[in-house]
Amino acid sequence: MKFPVSPLVRGVHPPPISEVKGWLAAASPELPLIDLCQAIPDYPPPPELIDHLETVMRDPLTSRYSIDEGLPEVREAVCRGYRELYGACIDPAQSCLTIGASQALWLAMVTLCRAGDEVIVQLPAYFDHPMALASLGIRCVFAPFDEKTGGLPDLSTIEALITDKTRAILIVTPSNPTGAVTPPDTVRELYELACRRNLALVLDETYNSFITGGVRPHRLFEDPDWGDHFVHIASFGKTFALTGYRAGMLAASKEFIGHALKVQDTMAVCQPRVTQHAVQYGFEHLSEWVTRNRVMMERRHEVFRAEMQKAGNPFRLVASGPFFGWVAHPCSGRTGRQVVKRLVEEAGMLLLPGEVFGPGLEGYLRLAFGNVTEDAIPEAVRRFREFEVSS
Repeated sequence: MKFPVSPLVRGVHPPPISEVKGWLAAASPELPLIDLCQAIPDYPPPPELIDHLETVMRDPLTSRYSIDEGLPEVREAVCRGYRELYGACIDPAQSCLTIGASQALWLAMVTLCRAGDEVIVQLPAYFDHPMALASLGIRCVFAPFDEKTGGLPDLSTIEALITDKTRAILIVTPSNPTGAVTPPDTVRELYELACRRNLALVLDETYNSFITGGVRPHRLFEDPDWGDHFVHIASFGKTFALTGYRAGMLAASKEFIGHALKVQDTMAVCQPRVTQHAVQYGFEHLSEWVTRNRVMMERRHEVFRAEMQKAGNPFRLVASGPFFGWVAHPCSGRTGRQVVKRLVEEAGMLLLPGEVFGPGLEGYLRLAFGNVTEDAIPEAVRRFREFEVSS
């Protein structure tokens, strides 16, 4: 290639999961691979959903565009689900169905910001967020990671980072990569801070169906005026095991959605109709199935925590939740990438290095529980325990 590309994009690091999976060629053939890398459910959608979609695919309309924001009946089904999960005061005009949560993030940021604006991002950050912001020329202002709190946001720290260029505060809860859930009271305080400083509080709640006990994530949606300073990003791919369908949503005020649709029309036009039908079916028929899967992920988390805390483990569990574990590695002076490469080669373990989640995090690793069964977790932790730290 002899023509230039955007220097903004050139400066963004490659997709971390693709990078790490490229190291698999060096994995020991003697050990079965334990995949703790990508946060995807290892179970398929239920058969009744697949049967439903087989019928949907025979309808010629399924092959056509829908309106940009998504079919009204699908958005109404989502709103009914949100009234149950959040007690939400929400209607379809406050939502836009997207190609996964990633596109919802792009829609939100392009609608909110210009190049040169700033967004406060809590560390550790989901790696796609800084990558997207950097590609757009938006400055990431990182709120530092505090191990004592498991990386939960601190109000005074975030307020001190606000400048006249700040447009939004971006929080992921439950956190990817730590699994920690921002408490509802803290979410309310962050919202009130956004109101005082005339900013948007943007919450990426991709894992909102996997909070231990199924408790309400927060109460912002109960306020009829929630859209004044709150923007919500969702993924239904994790909830209904539809990651390949790319099922996401942006929820905000009707006015904000109206502006975001200008970008939606140029970016994707609409979420695929087959995905929309899958989401509608999920909200109307799969609440008990979702609950069973949450409980299963809770059990995986409980087994992992118990195994990690047994004596003799050089890897230290810092924070965790039903989908993720955030672990401090014991290899002083080594980056997360160096440790992960060794874990692939010597222990048959695939996971992500901490530094892809933000600066200064080379001493940590992220583990995802979506691909590992409960029975396999003790073996995974045994390999951590037996890892040669000094080599």
